[in-house]
Amino acid sequence: MTSDTAPATTPVPDPIRVVLVDDQGLIRAGLRALVDAEPGMTVVGEAPDGSTAVDVVARERPDVVLMDIRMPGTDGLEATRRISADRALAGVHVIVLTTFEEDDYVFEAIRGGAAGFLVKDTEPAELLRAIRTVVAGESLLSPGATRSLVEAYATHAKPASLAPGLDVLTDREREVMRLVAAGLTNAEIAERLFVSPATTKTHVSRAMIKLGARDRAQLVVFAYETGLATPGWSA
Repeated sequence: MTSDTAPATTPVPDPIRVVLVDDQGLIRAGLRALVDAEPGMTVVGEAPDGSTAVDVVARERPDVVLMDIRMPGTDGLEATRRISADRALAGVHVIVLTTFEEDDYVFEAIRGGAAGFLVKDTEPAELLRAIRTVVAGESLLSPGATRSLVEAYATHAKPASLAPGLDVLTDREREVMRLVAAGLTNAEIAERLFVSPATTKTHVSRAMIKLGARDRAQLVVFAYETGLATPGWSA
């Protein structure tokens, strides 16, 4: 006796959709070959400059944008700001591709809404892992990497005072935000405060919502800009 019931099938997740932005066609070709060869990822668009990138992203609504900074015309900084400012593109995660000589630019990109950064000589496996990380809503690369960048910038910036905007946070949310700025992961913060990782994630999410931060990287920036964290401080 046979059953007429069709066997259950496992849904195939949608591929991660990626847009590549770089003024060098050879670099875009290399990135395309890498991303398209990875199961569960696909390149849906390319752009040689920031202005074109904004149009492509608005049309394709990708999950991730790999964004170069220095390009003719509209650069990656301005393109990142425009993408981040568009509420219809709230689900788009911008990863800045940079060199060590462009630290100041990276800081501005994170302030403008980038989810994080990668240096251009990053290993292919690490780049693919970073794409999956930001799509999952987690911190890009090690929290300490972003912290080191922001701290180096803050060391040369004018002293900041505690901004009234932080008054919207609870004492616990401020404490968690300060530990985020120190480079601790959610699991490490949870262990430090004797709470669950889920509770820590909730505090981080609420702080982001209240301060209008798109991601964890921006929380680090806000912490240093407002004086909640200071260069040289460690948890």
